[in-house]
Amino acid sequence: MVEVHGGLGRKLILSMAVGLIAGSVVFLALFVGAYHNRLVKERAEASAQVNRLLQVSLENAMLKRDLDGLRDIVHRLGEQARILRVMIVNPDGEVRFASNDSLLGHLYDGTNDRLCPNCTLPIRDAQSAFLTDADNMEVLRSVNPVYNREPCQQCHGSMADHPVNGILVVDYAAAGIKHDALTGALVLGASGLAVVGASIFGIWMMLHRWVLTPVGALTETSRALAAGDYTVRAPVAGNDELADLGSSFNTMAERIARSLDEIEGREAFLQALMDAIPDGVRVIGPDYKVVKANRAYCEQVGMPMAEVIGAPCYASSHKREEPCAGTFVTCPLVEFDESARPFTCRHRHVKPDGTEFHVEVSVAPLYDAEGGKPAVVEAIRDLSQEMAVSQEQKLSEIGLLATGVAHEIRNPLASIRLGFRAMQRRVGLDAHPDAKYYMDIVNTEIDKCIAVTNRLLKLSMPPARPSLIALDEVASDIISLINFEAIEHKVEVRVQLAEGLRVIASDSDMRMLILNIVQNAFHAMPGGGTLTITGSRVGGEIALAIADTGVGIAAEDISRIFDPFWSRRADSVRGTGLGLSICRAIVKHAGGRIEVESELGKGTTFTIILPDADQRSEAS
Repeated sequence: MVEVHGGLGRKLILSMAVGLIAGSVVFLALFVGAYHNRLVKERAEASAQVNRLLQVSLENAMLKRDLDGLRDIVHRLGEQARILRVMIVNPDGEVRFASNDSLLGHLYDGTNDRLCPNCTLPIRDAQSAFLTDADNMEVLRSVNPVYNREPCQQCHGSMADHPVNGILVVDYAAAGIKHDALTGALVLGASGLAVVGASIFGIWMMLHRWVLTPVGALTETSRALAAGDYTVRAPVAGNDELADLGSSFNTMAERIARSLDEIEGREAFLQALMDAIPDGVRVIGPDYKVVKANRAYCEQVGMPMAEVIGAPCYASSHKREEPCAGTFVTCPLVEFDESARPFTCRHRHVKPDGTEFHVEVSVAPLYDAEGGKPAVVEAIRDLSQEMAVSQEQKLSEIGLLATGVAHEIRNPLASIRLGFRAMQRRVGLDAHPDAKYYMDIVNTEIDKCIAVTNRLLKLSMPPARPSLIALDEVASDIISLINFEAIEHKVEVRVQLAEGLRVIASDSDMRMLILNIVQNAFHAMPGGGTLTITGSRVGGEIALAIADTGVGIAAEDISRIFDPFWSRRADSVRGTGLGLSICRAIVKHAGGRIEVESELGKGTTFTIILPDADQRSEAS
């Protein structure tokens, strides 16, 4: 309030002061001129009165022929205060009487040496003017003609021929006159300044009370509104125009507050609606800045909402400091033009720890009311979630298959085993040795078939809470399941596991992990080969290596084999591309890591490194 208030007050005071002072100066100039002219007029009138006295005295002296008395009058008049000299000049311009005898006989020719600037002999009218005399002194000279009268005609002739008997010249000191004028002007100026000051102060008090204070209150209220305080209101006093303005301002503030509440409610609803969408959603402006985003997207990129909103899109999704190259990444802002249509693409997004994950991005343009360059709406689906769904679907299908096997095979086998054992008891010890031998073989094979169905059921079990898993048992079960496939692919399976290798993990996950890698090894050896499974302890970890003698993996493909939906099998069969992605997710969930080494033509080794459960229990 101080800045605007003071600025407006200074402007008003300055404007009033300039106006009043300018008016006072003009008035003073006019007054000084008028006062000066008035003084001159008064001096001229005084000179005219003196002239009339002298004229009477002159007539008396002339009638009495008393020239000495006339000289005495002139001398005495010249001795008066502020009168410098007195002269009586004849009509031809010759000084006949003077208060200063040195002037006697001086001749004013009326051309080069004039009595006054505007005097021309013969002088018929009284005149007064400021001039500089022979002593370079500024004087006010009053020139008054002494007219001819009847008593004077005997000596001066007729009034028609000689209308003027002489000229009375009185010089007044101009300094005194100007001093009086200056003194009067100063007094008037001081009085004017006092009036101006009082007027300015009065106007200022009036403006401060009735204008500046209400305007300052409105300014303070507007600043509070601009700062976000929509509860503040301007004080309203009186019933003048400023009070009406304050009331209108308060009404406007209330409407703004209601509108902002409605906007905030809609924003909250919109954000809640976006957060309810399971896929990541973000809106990107034409300047690459993220305008809106939902909770799912922030969870995908591992960043808080405050760091996502307002930041460039590539900073959160790709962890870059500059826009993505359009030749390597399908950038929606680059692709869209006025005829743009929605499309779908796939990107690799990055989490804060540098981990990449694949996403499917559905993109649509969003035009504003002005029809400028469109913003972009992205719906981002994390493909790793699809992998989990695919894994669950796969396990579900296997579970259905296992259930069918249990119903169609395991139950009849169990019935056969019960019946066969009853037959064995009935035959007893009297059976032929060969028959007993063959019955034992059949009984053993029936148990093996039932064990296979049990393994299938364990493989199809949904992931449960982590438990203590013996890797030798899991590996043995998996090898039993794929034994027929190994024989069919002419693959020799070798297992070399150290004793007591145990990990904390999901049983079904471990079975799926080993099964996927073993099946990939079979696919890599279409002409047969050797599969070696080794397990050992390395420090506080367990290293489970699965090596094949297959075709190997090209060096440029090593970094892509764990990508979702990427598949390149040696047997030329198109796979889903999810197996190794699922394996990496399982190992990571168990707190481990998976490494791969490969050489074209010599084979590939996948090494699964997991925390040693026994080492962990000892440490705890």
